[in-house]
Amino acid sequence: MMRILVIRLSALGDFVQSFPAFAAIRAHHPDASITLLTTAPFRELAEASPWFDQIEIDTRPKITDFRGMKRLRQQLNGFDRIYDLQTSGRSSGYRRLTGKADWSGIGGSGTLSHTNPSRTLMHTRTRQRDQLRVAGMEEVPEVADLGWLTTQGRRFTAQLSAPYVVLVPGAAPHRPGKRWAAERYGELAAHLAATGLTPVVIGSGADTSLAAVIQSACPEAVDLTGKTSILDLGGICAGATIAIGNDTGPMHLAAAVGCRCLVLFSAESDPGLTAPIGRSAEQVRVLRVHDMATLSVDRVVSALG
Repeated sequence: MMRILVIRLSALGDFVQSFPAFAAIRAHHPDASITLLTTAPFRELAEASPWFDQIEIDTRPKITDFRGMKRLRQQLNGFDRIYDLQTSGRSSGYRRLTGKADWSGIGGSGTLSHTNPSRTLMHTRTRQRDQLRVAGMEEVPEVADLGWLTTQGRRFTAQLSAPYVVLVPGAAPHRPGKRWAAERYGELAAHLAATGLTPVVIGSGADTSLAAVIQSACPEAVDLTGKTSILDLGGICAGATIAIGNDTGPMHLAAAVGCRCLVLFSAESDPGLTAPIGRSAEQVRVLRVHDMATLSVDRVVSALG
């Protein structure tokens, strides 16, 4: 039996963008034993998916952590082929720990190496599709079957008043420029509630303070920040009328499960390289401004159509 390792470490948006690649690898190697090397936050999501036989967790040891590096070497050895979908400096460095496995990724000269000089100009999905084409996969699906994900979170969806709209006010803490102000989300929530939609705020526990600001402007808003797993979000987003939020992981998940999305981008990131990809035409709309502080609630409302 062929043994395959797939490397995809973080973050949530990047992980979700790899769903079609995961599906393509599984379809291309139907009889292989496929292991995913990822980070702890994505274990549950990966275990619930149909693409992997084993999950290994990368604790990202420092080079001076001899015990950790020994375990990492063990995790990377014994495979016939490795697909590095992370293609970061760190994951590319893992190649020297992998023994004789065929390597699909960057930083090498093997027959599977992705050496396209335009790769850094490609959207994540396009880049991975091109990488897997070099590895012999002519067909990488535009979307993956996510029936296993859209049925999750029923303990929450059963309690939500339909129709509801998902709000995602958070983003990476170290990139505040990606965030539209919570006060503006509060104004937007009040507008949506007045039209008969229940605003549902999602995010991690770190976003609970943002949800409190939104609820102060819109008491009808439901705060689920810090209460859900990533798996739960799949079903919650699948049942929403629309998801509105910053360029952050849950918006990628919402797009992947088919939810209509309005994604707010600032100059902090380029939607041409990282925008969430939906399941159908015009499902995902991007609203981009240079500075989030200049984005008005009226403009967001107008963009809802």
